[in-house]
Amino acid sequence: MNLVCILGETSNFIYLNLFIMNTPKRINVAQNLLPASILLVLTLLLSISIADPIEYPAESNPNPKSGDFGHLEGVITDAKTGDPIRTASLLLYLERSLTASGYSENDGTFLLSGIPVGTYTLEVTKSGFMPVKERIVITSGSTTRKDISLQLNTKSDDEETLSEVMARQKTSGGGKKDGRVLPLGGIMGIYSCSDSQQYPDFNTESYDLIRENGFRKVLDNPLTTFSIDVDRASYSNVRRFLNNHTLPHKDAVRIEEMVNYFDYDYPEPENGDPFSVTLELGECFWEKAHHLVMIGLQGKTMKGDEIPPANLVFLIDVSGSMNEPNKLPLLRQAFKILVNNLRSVDKVAIVVYAGAAGCVLESTPGNHKEKIIMTLDNLHAGGSTAGGAGINLAYQIVRQNYIPGGNNRVILATDGDFNVGASSDAEMVRLIEEKRKEGVFLSVLGFGMGNYKDSKMEQISNAGNGNYAYIDNILEAKKVFGEELWGTLFTIAKDVKIQVEFNPEKVKAYRLIGYENRILNKEDFNDDRKDAGDIGSGHTVTALYEIIPAESKEPVSNVDPLEYQQMDIKGGRNLLTLKLRYKEPGDTISKLVVQRVEGNRITGSFVSENFQFASAVAAFGMVLRNSEFKGDASFNNVLALAGKSVGSDTYGYRREFIQLVETASLLEK
Repeated sequence: MNLVCILGETSNFIYLNLFIMNTPKRINVAQNLLPASILLVLTLLLSISIADPIEYPAESNPNPKSGDFGHLEGVITDAKTGDPIRTASLLLYLERSLTASGYSENDGTFLLSGIPVGTYTLEVTKSGFMPVKERIVITSGSTTRKDISLQLNTKSDDEETLSEVMARQKTSGGGKKDGRVLPLGGIMGIYSCSDSQQYPDFNTESYDLIRENGFRKVLDNPLTTFSIDVDRASYSNVRRFLNNHTLPHKDAVRIEEMVNYFDYDYPEPENGDPFSVTLELGECFWEKAHHLVMIGLQGKTMKGDEIPPANLVFLIDVSGSMNEPNKLPLLRQAFKILVNNLRSVDKVAIVVYAGAAGCVLESTPGNHKEKIIMTLDNLHAGGSTAGGAGINLAYQIVRQNYIPGGNNRVILATDGDFNVGASSDAEMVRLIEEKRKEGVFLSVLGFGMGNYKDSKMEQISNAGNGNYAYIDNILEAKKVFGEELWGTLFTIAKDVKIQVEFNPEKVKAYRLIGYENRILNKEDFNDDRKDAGDIGSGHTVTALYEIIPAESKEPVSNVDPLEYQQMDIKGGRNLLTLKLRYKEPGDTISKLVVQRVEGNRITGSFVSENFQFASAVAAFGMVLRNSEFKGDASFNNVLALAGKSVGSDTYGYRREFIQLVETASLLEK
């Protein structure tokens, strides 16, 4: 037997990654439930006899206590044939909180580990079968066995379309039919044969092709212009790949989103400016003959009472493809975090869409939390995906409840699998662009895997004056809707563009690292009609340029000299001139910021932790992409640089990054 045991730690869990006969298994155990000494003993036991099941003493302890946990195992079968059912989803709830989730294996077996003792509800679902709920008691130090048989689902007179449910709710005032309560937003257990759930082995995730920026000769291209980007979806999506023991698809790696996932210690803005600007120069560790220029923006951190009232519409995909533990159940938990942070001046409506779109919660004050949460709990997945109809209805409701000077926003949560109505990427983008002219912002939250449509979701978020995040676990939901709530929801500067002019006497060539889908024409910089990225309260934005010094002999262009023009070099002592344009949230005319950097400010090894860590993250992205520009970058030197630039790391995100690099290095072997 071959056993590789990888011990790791996240902010909430200690975990064991076990590679048994080349099959990855992961055990998560809450940190406060398992001291490191016990974990070490467990590791040794596993290494001695992993083939034999561990026998635990049968203890009965239905009341949770710190340090008590157990396990749940069983097999899922077809009630009629007795055949094992693979990829059935299992959700374990303590009251209304999702505690654990998983899938059945190819042989129908499942194992949920490290569960705190207590009495739970186990919900088992599989497309084409009737859902099952069972009461489960987890006892201390033991493995509870529960086998489940699922009945094939056949159509009955209970089946309704979403539009029929909505019409009935309006006339009857509730979700009931013949005395039975039906879930809002879909009919539980009724799924279309076209649902991607029917074919779990087909991976239809889609990512836009990224052609990395190359080096541009300053004499030929002195100006470089791009829109800022504060999206962070790529990083959490890459983390999802790595935590599932798979290296990510190279086009899932957008380096600017990797870098901008982290906050940096830039100074707060002064004199009423919405953001500060920091410039730093240093050596490029993957190409010793090159230098790096780091541009950092720090958005003003608004206090809670300074944030205008929010008028929000949750636009939630409840189609059949959302019937996965890491989709709709995780989505519910994520939105509950947001709801619990809302104020009485805020208001929320909820729109759902499957085969049709409907409003399941009219605009409701933010302090009516139980009502909002009850609506979320009643959402279940089923049907096809009318994304275009849902977006139209959500914008209509925002306009009906519009708050002048407020934060009017649609929050779209989906796996991106639009397949009915306005389904083409171009059509959806045009729809969103038209709606943003009405002064409504759009945030996009991505969930799930297998059919995830990253390319579509990034495009519509860019078109909607909003941001885009991928929620791979409940801790990411806490980050987006807890720690960074008002940065996610409140924009302090919009249409932010950056233009850099390099001095050819100091710089031979440059390349912008990342931002490939944010490149603008030089004429766009002064055109206030051109849309660009936005900065939220407290957000940081970081961009890196790799530059080749003017004295370098390195060839960078094979273009023949021009016959009819001659470049007149003015030169000077400055390395570059940085220009930024931005608009206040309610304005249509931009403001200009200009900074110049002297050419002798290359600081060598005396650079900040900000500079070192951002460089490490950028290099990690290049290694994952196997970039032609990665030079000497490797997982090992990324680890070394990141390890000495962790800093205070209040929430542990930088330490988690180091663990992801370690995971990637092991998967590469």
